[in-house]
Amino acid sequence: MPKRKLKGIVVSDKMQKTVIVEVFRIKEHPKYKKRYKRSERYKAHDEKQEYKVGDSIVIEECRPISKDKRWRVMKKTTNDQQEKTKSKE
Repeated sequence: MPKRKLKGIVVSDKMQKTVIVEVFRIKEHPKYKKRYKRSERYKAHDEKQEYKVGDSIVIEECRPISKDKRWRVMKKTTNDQQEKTKSKE
């Protein structure tokens, strides 16, 4: 069975070797069919402490590293909106 991969944004990097990643999902109400956003936060292992707040990253499921950490940071993804705002400045 393949490991799950999620895309999210780093919201905290204050811990050593750990980042908190917020993942947004769009759900649909079963009866009214309205779509709405839900977010969930995951603690992910960042060995080299190279990811900062605001980075868009991909995390992958792994073995339990600590009580709450079950994810590992795989790579940084390019976020088009971030690049546009940087080019304007």
